[in-house]
Amino acid sequence: MKRILLTITALTAMVFQTARADEGMWLPSLISQRIIDMQEKGFRLEAEDIYSVNQASLKDAVVLFGRGCTGELISPEGLLLTNHHCGYGQIQKHSSVEHDYLKDGFWAMSREEELPNKGLSVSFLERMEDVTAQVLKGYDPSMTEDQRVALVKENSAEIIKEATSAGNGLRATVEALYYGNQYFLFLYRQYDDVRLVGAPPSSIGKFGGDTDNWMWPRHTGDFSMFRIYADKDNNPTPYSKDNVPYRPKKYFRISTGGVQEGDFTFIYGFPGRTQEYIHSEGVRYIEETGDPHKIHLRTLRLDIMNSHQSQSQKVRIQYSSKNASVSNAWKKWQGEVKGIRKMNTVANKKAYEKAFEEWAKGTEYEGLTEKIAGMYADLELYQFATDYYGETVRTIEVANFAMSMARLFKTEDSTVTFDNTKAAEMASAFFKDWYLPIDKECFVAMMKEYDRNVPEEFKPAYYKEQMEASGTTEAWAESLFSTSLFVDESKVAALTADDKDKVFSDPAFVFFNEFLKWYTAEVQPHTQKINQDLQLAYRDYMRGQMEFAEAVEGKAGLDAFYPDANLTLRVAYGHIKG
Repeated sequence: MKRILLTITALTAMVFQTARADEGMWLPSLISQRIIDMQEKGFRLEAEDIYSVNQASLKDAVVLFGRGCTGELISPEGLLLTNHHCGYGQIQKHSSVEHDYLKDGFWAMSREEELPNKGLSVSFLERMEDVTAQVLKGYDPSMTEDQRVALVKENSAEIIKEATSAGNGLRATVEALYYGNQYFLFLYRQYDDVRLVGAPPSSIGKFGGDTDNWMWPRHTGDFSMFRIYADKDNNPTPYSKDNVPYRPKKYFRISTGGVQEGDFTFIYGFPGRTQEYIHSEGVRYIEETGDPHKIHLRTLRLDIMNSHQSQSQKVRIQYSSKNASVSNAWKKWQGEVKGIRKMNTVANKKAYEKAFEEWAKGTEYEGLTEKIAGMYADLELYQFATDYYGETVRTIEVANFAMSMARLFKTEDSTVTFDNTKAAEMASAFFKDWYLPIDKECFVAMMKEYDRNVPEEFKPAYYKEQMEASGTTEAWAESLFSTSLFVDESKVAALTADDKDKVFSDPAFVFFNEFLKWYTAEVQPHTQKINQDLQLAYRDYMRGQMEFAEAVEGKAGLDAFYPDANLTLRVAYGHIKG
């Protein structure tokens, strides 16, 4: 779940016309602890103007758009802006060869022309609250970690139940910060009637693709426009033609005045998770192994998609959203590797860990970084197998579709039922945006890389049997795609409860299921156990870093072993999530 945070960059004029960037991420509810420093750097508002539960504030003009984007209200009638790539999936769903809104753009000339989007929601943050004491109520240090997890889950469920008891679109999550050293309740109000109002053509909104999306300066008109609808009392409600535009408590007015050098700037939204405080061995795996392999695998898939999309307008539309989704992390990982290497991050972290261990001698934290390094050594091969499983096997579209269909069969008292209505909806959505040649070529490319790079001991018996029986990856693909019923929409549409055995013996389902059973039995238990141990170690390490930062605050030489001492110190005061 995304958490709402402030990302702040304050550019302040310094002596000799230099400038200093003071950056970080903070929970909005804690921004009062930073407000004086912000105001000294040119910020003109009060803390209550940013986050308040008693009056309208900026938090009421910012939404979680869909599953992980940020949007901002810009009118008193529910109009909102988000990134073009955030609205891309909805634009694609409404597009066809006859109405290519991706290529040509879309603008509703009236409220009646605004397009509804099934499954899309926006969520407003109502409030956030430190609930650490309630979450850990009843906890005793003598408890096992499993007992602690069960207690946290039970207490969190009660907190969520109480927080959402009024209903009316309320939903809540309890999130762990600092690896479980602190817990926060995030209470949201969710609106489910969100309609597409406008989007520029892709030549503007997607100019430069994801390469431009992750770079600066930007050259993209990266926006799309939606409107939130509510009932007549401004409450959340499912889509209805009788709904009316939502009336926000607060909305942003767009300035055409531009910005000046030295202006105070901050970003308010829902960023992804940070891995700033992970051990050097975790960063080394990302740089040397994890990211390079995933980049390569996605490059192969993108090349296949791009080749077919360039030859057909229909296929281009079908795979535009999928291509963008694959590209997003692909480009991010490239920048991640480049940044790690450019900033010498592994070496800097090793220097920090050495200094931490010097400070930790004689304390409960002594030997902790070495212990974590050992855990990463145990995890590496299992993590590599997990990465390959996720980026190869799990990317085969027809296999995922087959598994989804299989899950619609239910057996109770020897009676088999099949949800035909749900099956029809899923089939319609799948075949609308699926192209067999792309999926088949991706299967061949991914399985070849799997064979080439995954150690033999991490290949399931099923895989070895199929390769032995088929002889080549191409022959295996030909057999699977030519015999599976899930490549034929008419056969899928004809499925009934009597076809359970046929579905469960289908080669596409068997492919997915056999790999899943292997992963669940042979890989996942190891990764779960090691990651649980890492979580415990990181909980101590994070607490130790806080104490370490307090101990060395203001001492000369801190920068020598940690390049961003300011950010380290902020951890001690609880401003940055771990």
